[in-house]
Amino acid sequence: MMAKGLTRYDELEAAIDRAAGSYDLNREIDNLESAALPSRRAVIEALNHLQPAIYLGFYSTRPLRRGNLRYAISEHLYPAYEILVEQISRAVQYEQECCRATVVHDAGWPEDVVMRLFDKLPELRAILNDDVVAAFEGDPAAQSVEEVIFSYPAIQAITTHRIAHELYREQVPMIPRILSEHAHGKTGIDIHPGAQIGRSFFIDHGTGVVVGETSVIGDNVKLYQGVTLGALSPRRQEGALFRNRKRHPTLENNVTIYSGATILGDTVIGEGSVIGGNVWLVESVPPHSRVSYNAHVTHSHAADA
Repeated sequence: MMAKGLTRYDELEAAIDRAAGSYDLNREIDNLESAALPSRRAVIEALNHLQPAIYLGFYSTRPLRRGNLRYAISEHLYPAYEILVEQISRAVQYEQECCRATVVHDAGWPEDVVMRLFDKLPELRAILNDDVVAAFEGDPAAQSVEEVIFSYPAIQAITTHRIAHELYREQVPMIPRILSEHAHGKTGIDIHPGAQIGRSFFIDHGTGVVVGETSVIGDNVKLYQGVTLGALSPRRQEGALFRNRKRHPTLENNVTIYSGATILGDTVIGEGSVIGGNVWLVESVPPHSRVSYNAHVTHSHAADA
């Protein structure tokens, strides 16, 4: 109810004063230096240049041939370079000004990081080709490789992860997580940029998949929707969370995890194992195991040779 003698304008002005005053409490969310932060929109714009550079024949709006291929790639890599250098520079400078930086980089470090990423594009393309083939061969519903690249959310999530992971390895602040959370929002697949993922990785359907930061995934691994590779509830020591240690599962080569399974902690799922739907695991299992959920009991036994 409006106070006596006050107009709606007066009330609005008073509310604005109270909101502005709330920024004087020096809380974590009171930061007013957003202009110095990286731009989420610009980072995503760079990603939208890198993806066509990787899958150029699927993104091009004009005919391509060997004669104009280099030019077509340059149309994407030049703007991606400029954007990433600027955004990485802003992220590094902000971390230094906030006294969170553990390493002080020289002025040319952002350019070096971006060039190392670009130099890895041929290798990333080869790895992503294996991921696309794994999706096509692993899903009987897939009609073509083109359909997989255009339509499968897993390919978008994995492509973004492969790029973000390279920047994560370079210890670029903020940018890798911006990329991974963009893919998460678009696909429902949450892969932390720190996760190490081998070749021929396939996520079928994908919605609700979570892959934690220190997860290690081998070659030819397949996950279904709703799978969680997570950490156990963190313990604290002297008030601080344990960080910089292995907290998430390792999946060895040729492992399949069916929908709804949850695997937590620094566990190891042995090579060739199959984890059934809705299983809850906090212990390692040996190679070639079959783990199933049945009447609230988890069974594990070695597979037949």
